[in-house]
Amino acid sequence: MEYHRITSILDPYFKQLHQLMGEVFPPEEVLEFNLWKEPLEDPNIRVFVAVENKKVLGATEYRYYKDFNIAMTDFTIIGQAGLGIGPFLSKMRLEDLNTLAAENEKELYGMFAEIYDPYQVENHEFGSVKPMDPYVRREVLSHLGYKRLDFPYVHPSWNNDGEPVTGLDLCFLPINENIKELPTNIIVKFLKRYYSVLSNKPISWYVMIQNLEKNTKVQLLPI
Repeated sequence: MEYHRITSILDPYFKQLHQLMGEVFPPEEVLEFNLWKEPLEDPNIRVFVAVENKKVLGATEYRYYKDFNIAMTDFTIIGQAGLGIGPFLSKMRLEDLNTLAAENEKELYGMFAEIYDPYQVENHEFGSVKPMDPYVRREVLSHLGYKRLDFPYVHPSWNNDGEPVTGLDLCFLPINENIKELPTNIIVKFLKRYYSVLSNKPISWYVMIQNLEKNTKVQLLPI
């Protein structure tokens, strides 16, 4: 299996990837094809696909913030069960992030991820691939070491229509297992930068940020 980076919408594998995203993610979570041009050309956004026999079997998008020494996993897609796609993507992503951190003369501090909570909302549809089922994904990420940040999370819709997306948790994977909490200022700075591309965020998102800023730390809890 090949770990191939996509940096252009003209990459022949991007069409397969975009189709795969449409099959497994809700419509509000998928950018239009042409809107991917700038993100893919951004050197800080890393989009990789797992390719075998010229077919995209899975994908992951993530980024590394040098000043925070923290990563964010935007998404992971497993297109077919029984091929070891998940472990392959997880291993290759961590190796890449460790390399980026080493180039930054640091050891990676951790990684954020948004995780659907099917115990809050049960009508999420992620295609027919069982590894993409929210219950399965949540348990897998728990096994990987992700923890839930203890505050009500609001995600701005990528449609940039000002609508809030709920039913998710913001989680964090601490590389050091002894870390039990995160400084709030790191969370706030990260969220403001991550969603700076969206000009029309819901009021509830701003309220969430204001509530976070009232505290100094946020607990990391089991998923």
